[in-house]
Amino acid sequence: MNLNEIGINAKNSEYLISRLTAAKKNEVLTACANALLEGKNRILAANECDMKHATSLPLPIQDRLLLTSERLCAMADGLTQIAKLPDPIGEVLGMETRPNGLMIGQKRVPLGVVGMIYEARPNVTTDAFGLCFKTGNVVILKGGSDAICSNKAIVSILRETLQHEGIAQDAVALIEDTSHETTAQFMKMNQYVDVLIPRGGAGLIRSVVENSTIPVIQTGTGNCHVYIDVSADPAMAEDIVVNAKTQRTGVCNACESLVIHESMLEKVLPDLSKRLDGLHVEMRADEKALPYVKNGIPAEEKDWGTEYLDSIISIKTVKDIGEAIAHINKYNTKHSESIVTSNYFHAQQFLDEIDASVVYVNASTRFTDGNEFGFGAEIGISTQKLHARGPMGLKALTTTKYIVYGNGQIRP
Repeated sequence: MNLNEIGINAKNSEYLISRLTAAKKNEVLTACANALLEGKNRILAANECDMKHATSLPLPIQDRLLLTSERLCAMADGLTQIAKLPDPIGEVLGMETRPNGLMIGQKRVPLGVVGMIYEARPNVTTDAFGLCFKTGNVVILKGGSDAICSNKAIVSILRETLQHEGIAQDAVALIEDTSHETTAQFMKMNQYVDVLIPRGGAGLIRSVVENSTIPVIQTGTGNCHVYIDVSADPAMAEDIVVNAKTQRTGVCNACESLVIHESMLEKVLPDLSKRLDGLHVEMRADEKALPYVKNGIPAEEKDWGTEYLDSIISIKTVKDIGEAIAHINKYNTKHSESIVTSNYFHAQQFLDEIDASVVYVNASTRFTDGNEFGFGAEIGISTQKLHARGPMGLKALTTTKYIVYGNGQIRP
C-alpha cells in the first residue's frame, strides 16, 4: 500500500476500533500476546537479518535493536499487562450542575489515528500497538530501516491475529518504505493522522517537530543528572549513580552527568570512580573533581549538555543546591533528574525547582519507564508540557469531550 492508501484505511477503521468494548479489546490483546510467542522463531529470524546489517552501528544502538527470547517474552507480557489495566475510555471526569440546571462534565475519548516515527527499537512496535488499541486508537507505524525486517514480522503477526479475531487489520499498519522522502510525506498527512509521536534521537525528534503539519507530542532525549547533596549517604549515592549510569547505557533515562557538592568529593568520588572505572565507564570531570577520580579526564563545556548513550559520564562540582539546580536546569533535556540527600528541605526544593518530566529523591533515574510506573508499557516519554508529560501510558493517548445534560434549557 502507498501512504495515501494507508491513511485512508486507517481513517476508515477509526470508528470501528473506537466502538470496541473493553472486554473485546482485552481479549484481542491477549490473543496478540500469545501470537507473538507462537511466532517467536519467525520474529527472531527477522531480527537476525536486521542484526547482520547492523554491525557498523554503535553498540548501544545494536543493543536496542536486538531481540532475544527473553525480550520477546517481555514484549508479549507488556500486551498482557495492558489488557489487565483499567480501560480509560468512557471515564467521566467530573460533572457539575450550573445555575440553569445544565449538567456539564468531560468524558475520555480516543485521539483517533496516531502516527509513530521511531528508530531501531522493535519493542516499540508492540508497545505502540497495545497502548493505542486499548485506548480505541488506530496506529500507523514508521520504523527505521535498521529494524525493518523485525517490524514487518511483528506487524504481520499482529494483523493476522486481528483478522482472526474479527477486527479490522488496519487498526495497525506499518509504512515499509523507510526512505527520508516517505518520512517527510508522512509528516504532512494531517488529513488522516490526528497526532504524531516521534521516538528516537535528537535529530529525528527535531526534524519531526520542525517539519510536521500534524500536532506533535514531543518525546525527548535524556541528558539526565544525579545530584549528590551535602547530606547524602555515600553508599546510597554510589549505588544510585552506578545503577543509573551502567544498568543500561544506551537508553534515554540513563544518567549522563553526575553533579556533586564540593564537600562530598573526597567522601564519595574515590570509591565511586573505582566502581565506574571497573565497569569501563569513561569519567570526564571538572577541575575540582578530577583529583578524586580514578583514570578521569578533563571535562569540556560541551560535556555538560551531551547525551552520550554510552559508557561515559560527566562530573560537575557545585558549592550548594542552588548552583546544582541552576546547572541542571541549564543543561538538561527536561527528562529525569535525581537528588541524593537526607535533608528534607533540600529534597523539596529540588522537587519544586527542577524543570523536568520526572524528578526523583534518593532513587535511580532508570525507573522512568511505563512498565515501572505501572502503565504496562509506554508509547514514549514526553518532555514537553502539552498535552502529556513523562512516561505516556493509556491516559496520555486519550483526549476529552464535554458532555452536557439538559432538560429543555434554551439560552435567553
